[in-house]
Amino acid sequence: MTTTGTPMMWALFAAFVLIALLVDFFAMEKQGAHRVSMKEAAIWSLVWVAVSFVFVGWLWWYLGGLHGSEVADTKALEFITGYLVEKALAVDNIFVFLMVFTYFAVPAEYQKRVLMIGILGALVLRAVMILVGAWLIAQFHWILYLFGAFLVFTGIKMWLATGQEPDLEANPALKWIRGHMKIAPGYDGEKFFTVHQGVRMATPLFVVILLIGIVDVIFAVDSIPAIFAITMDPFIVLTSNVFAILGLRAMYFLLAGMHERFHLLSYGLAIVLVFIGTKMLLIDVYKIPVAWSLGVTLAVLAVTMALSLKVPPKGKPPSKYTVELQQGLRATLPFADKRDADEAKKGFIAAPPYK
Repeated sequence: MTTTGTPMMWALFAAFVLIALLVDFFAMEKQGAHRVSMKEAAIWSLVWVAVSFVFVGWLWWYLGGLHGSEVADTKALEFITGYLVEKALAVDNIFVFLMVFTYFAVPAEYQKRVLMIGILGALVLRAVMILVGAWLIAQFHWILYLFGAFLVFTGIKMWLATGQEPDLEANPALKWIRGHMKIAPGYDGEKFFTVHQGVRMATPLFVVILLIGIVDVIFAVDSIPAIFAITMDPFIVLTSNVFAILGLRAMYFLLAGMHERFHLLSYGLAIVLVFIGTKMLLIDVYKIPVAWSLGVTLAVLAVTMALSLKVPPKGKPPSKYTVELQQGLRATLPFADKRDADEAKKGFIAAPPYK
């Protein structure tokens, strides 16, 4: 499998990712546990999107000088298409994170650290799975048909599941964790383990970390075939994935309060997955131009997001999360009274009953 990535390009990209993660980590440590405002989240989201397009601009310029304008144009379009698909899938990922955080009443001040760890896990998982996927495709061409069929199946399943409330209480992973770990009844700051009544236990925050890791695996299984349906170039596959993930933490805080406004987005994602899955199934019959893929992806996502804002959800009242947010209350801390909220500020916070 050929790639446009030269050793210098790989080295520069790796150095950038490492620097970006270090800056993000030290900024988080300096700020400490604090509630991320909508303004802060919007600024960081715009920064990450801008950085991504600066990168693709540099990629286009560099490849133009190295291989000519035709290759540069194609690779730039592949990156943008892959980036948009992965970003759209990340939105669906964010809504699952929101469900987990709300279920465990994770304080907003602690969510940032959990998301940072989740992003690190997602980056490692994507890198490993992309390398494995590239090797499989290089060795077994028929694996492309398997990926294509999986994407079509996933798209249809996503369409049928849209509007159904997932039952986290019945989640097999959560049941297994409860059956194999002693879990403390409340949070102890940002600690993953604490001592409760003389017994060392995992805090609910550690359980959340485990569930976020499982979510990372599930979404990686969906997204890797999707990006390979757009491009077979490992450099474009990895860079588009990584840039989509790097802005995930800021995008979560930006979209957390608007998850029900985009109630039709899952339908759009389902259509996109079926389209790119079909594209992969037809790869030996007709190669759909990458510009068409970009156009279809943009059009479908734009239409479903616009319709979501215009058409209210039917037969589904706003969730408790949204109501509290609109009232200006603490969105993820459904405490019974002010006394409990005061206790939360001191560090040890009672989690909701989930046993």
